[in-house]
Parts: sequence; structure tokens; C-alpha cells
Amino acid sequence: MTKQPYAEPWRIKMVEPVKILTREERLAKIQEAEYNLFNLAAEDVYIDLLTDSGTGAMSDRQWSAMMLGDESYAGSRSFLRMKKTITELLGFPHVVPTHQGRAAENVLFSATIKAGDIVPGNAHFDTTKGHIEFRQAIPVDCTVDEAADPNLELPFKGNIDTRKLEACIAKYGVDKIPMVIHTVTCNTGGGQPVSMENIKAVSAVCHKHSIPLIFDSARFAENAYFIKTREAGYEDKSIKEIVKEMFSYADGMTMSAKKDAIINIGGFIALKSLETYRKCATFNIMFEGYLTYGGMSGRDMDALAAGLMESTEYDYLHARISQVKYLGDKITELGIPIVKPAGGHAVYVDAKAFFPQIPQIQYPAQVLGVALYVEAGVRGVEIGTVLADRDPVTREERPPKMELLRLAIPRRVYTNNHMDVVVWGLQQIWAKRESYKGLKIKYEAPIMRHFTSTFEQL
Repeated sequence: MTKQPYAEPWRIKMVEPVKILTREERLAKIQEAEYNLFNLAAEDVYIDLLTDSGTGAMSDRQWSAMMLGDESYAGSRSFLRMKKTITELLGFPHVVPTHQGRAAENVLFSATIKAGDIVPGNAHFDTTKGHIEFRQAIPVDCTVDEAADPNLELPFKGNIDTRKLEACIAKYGVDKIPMVIHTVTCNTGGGQPVSMENIKAVSAVCHKHSIPLIFDSARFAENAYFIKTREAGYEDKSIKEIVKEMFSYADGMTMSAKKDAIINIGGFIALKSLETYRKCATFNIMFEGYLTYGGMSGRDMDALAAGLMESTEYDYLHARISQVKYLGDKITELGIPIVKPAGGHAVYVDAKAFFPQIPQIQYPAQVLGVALYVEAGVRGVEIGTVLADRDPVTREERPPKMELLRLAIPRRVYTNNHMDVVVWGLQQIWAKRESYKGLKIKYEAPIMRHFTSTFEQL
């Protein structure tokens, strides 16, 4: 007897129509946007894989929870429900709400990072690196070397190399290191997960030196799924049990709830230290809002609490990550190079291997992103030299080891038929890949330039 086919554990209750432009119309639109995909109007995009942040489809339970929203300025029931969920699920007693993940970084780093500090981690993402460098501190990448090889099939390529971490601590000294940031999963490295064994090892190093360990937790539930399905000893544990153990080794966390809490806006800091909480509280009131809303409405806090519980269910995660794998497998079948294995939230196309004739300082991942929009109306995002930004001291380009086009899949939004369109678009470009040329920057901001840069074709 054949095995029963797998289908998503939900039914579609509402749909949103999308517009499909012609190729000629899309070409005109990207020229108007000066070849920056962020500058496109969303209505001119057919399949939007720019980000999985805030773009997911909320459930009926989340929409119902929003009707309970208490919009009181101080001490709202919505905050107390959200805090109770975070404390019970993740184990942290102190919670600081923020309007999104980068706001959580801004508040926490304002309280803890000063000029000259060193912040080790596993391939800090754009806002994390930007907030560190804005404070004239230095992010140090301690990711395992294997993460830089897109063709290497390993289960946990997001791990921190503890030897690199120890060397960093020995070089700069404990007093210069306010925290270690462990990103779970590691976005810049291809959406790659971190093993429980590595979390324990990094935690041991941090606590030996009395350095706080902070998780960048935007996709913590996806990381827990990979631990369950790839790490020995966890196959019989529930996602919630794995999550509780993961966070037991950390001293705190930042969270963009727009990812694994499946809401459109929101985030938080959660901490074990009352002293650090009090420092963050001052900056939160200055930057975000009062301590029981922090830039969020009551209804969003209720939706966040419901989303955290839904995202830590195995069936949901299996459907989510299976779709990412489906896209990755289809692209690989065409011989198109991607980061292997496919990540938890996105497929990362290896633009350096896709366009070997285009040097990194001519932004091959940006070229590929523009081409995919023109061919198929699909919007991805460059994770390469543009995003890596210039060295804050020398102002020289600093091309990263990998030059990637990220195709981030929103949660519960697209079907596999949409994924087939993405594959078709890449296939069209692959067939004529030798004909593409690079881009050069016309305008760039001094920090986090990729959001607003404009380009022209070479």
C-alpha cells in the first residue's frame, strides 16, 4: 500500500487577489525603482519573497485573540497574557515589549554596548550588525568554517565554533565583550540551524567567563524543529520541550515576533537578569513606549501570544519547512546552485556560482534578484556584498564569503504552485546566465545601505 500524501494542516478561509504584470511592465517598474527591489510597490509584485517578516497569514485563533485586545496604556490584560505565555514557553521572567526585532536590539544594545566593545556571534544579520557598528563596537563572526561552503550538506551549519569564541575572548578580554549573540536559526548563513549540543557548549563558554549569552530568536521554533528531526536524542521530544531546553541555556533573547510568532508587527526582549531588565526599561520608555506596550497595540500582543503557541506545534512547522525544502529540491534538480541543505525559512541561491562572470563588487546577487523579478514577477532579497556594507573605518567594500539571493517564504501564504513559478523564473535566467552583467551603486546610505541604495547597469 502506498503512503498517504502529505497536505498542510489548515484550510484556506480568505484569499487576496494579486496583479500579474507583463514582462515589459515589470522591466519598466524595476528601472523606475533604480534596480532596488525594496523600491518596488508591493502591488507590482506577483510572488513576494523579499522577507518572511510580518508577511505571514494569521490564523482564526489569532484574529479571535485580537478581539480581546486591551488598549490600556499601563498594565493591560493583553500584555499580561503575552508575558505569561513568554515566561511559560521560554522561561524568562522579565519581558520588554517592542514594536519589532530591530527595536529590541536598539533597546538592549543601548543598555549594554559601548564604543570599542566586541560582540561575537554566528554571522550577525543586517540590523544586528548595524546596531553594533552604529555604537562604534565590532561584531566578530565565530561561525563554523563549514558554513561558508554552500555545497556542504551538514545538519547544523549555523553553529558557533567554540574555539573561535574562546580565541576572541582571549584576544579582547572579558571586559570588552558585553554579550555573545547566538542567532537561531542563522539567517545570514543560509537559514541554517544551531544544534542543542552547540547551544550547550557556547553557553558553557559564556558562563565560564561570566559573559551573557543572548539569542536572536526570530526563528527559534524552526530551529527547534531541526533539532527534533536532525539531532539524536530529541526525536521523541515535543517542540515545546525542545524550545524550553534551548532557552534554559541563554541569559536573554531578542525576538522579531514578525517571524515565528506569525504576526504582522511586534517584538520583545526577554531576560533572566533583573538588573539588565531595569536598564532596558529606561531605554524602552524613551524609544518605544511604556513598559506594558512598548510600541505594540494590545490586540497585537494578544495575537503574538497565540502565534507563539501555534508556531511551536510540530504539524505547523513540518508543513512550513517542507515547503521550503520543496522549493530547494526543485531548484537543485535544475542544476542551479543553492546553499545546502535548504534553510528553515528560505532558499538561498548561490549567485557567485550562478554568475561567475560578475565580480562580487558588481553585486551578482542583486543582479539575480532584479532578473528574477523581470522574468517571473518574484521579489527576493540580496544577502551579499550590498548587505555586507562597507567597512565603517576604511569605507572599503567587504565582500562576504557567500553571495546569496534569499527567497524567504511567508508563513501560510503561498502554495507549491507559487513555488513552481519561482523555479520557472530561475530556469529562464539560468538558460541565458552568461549574458548578464553587473551593477554599480549610484546612491548609498552610510549604514544599512541595502534598504535604500540605487543602482545602474554596467
